[in-house]
Amino acid sequence: QVQLAESGGGLVQAGGSLRLSCASSGRTFSRSVMGWFRQAPGSERAFVAAISWSGGRIDIADSLKGRFTISRDNAKNTVYLQMSSLKPEDTAVYSCAAREPYFSDYLSTRPLDYDYWGQGTQVTVSS
Repeated sequence: QVQLAESGGGLVQAGGSLRLSCASSGRTFSRSVMGWFRQAPGSERAFVAAISWSGGRIDIADSLKGRFTISRDNAKNTVYLQMSSLKPEDTAVYSCAAREPYFSDYLSTRPLDYDYWGQGTQVTVSS
């Protein structure tokens, strides 16, 4: 069983930066595609970013390219989401997710392709 725990959320002013972390308890972390999603009140869960097993390939939502990036440290079983130039519309609960280990190295943007989820961390951007 894989357990994920996010941290790093909080309140930040527009234009600021935050780095979210997601620690995994799984021993097969390095063989799971990892993703970040976000959900604002009244909205569906939306894809933010995904990263391959080795970290050599990433995918960022088109609307977030240039401001957000994803990385991972397999030695620490942790995936990161670096967010910069934050805007009020980035306010949401951010959740990390893991695909089933060894299943696929494909960078899916669909929440239903992810098998394990963290509890989420709130990011609030004030104007």
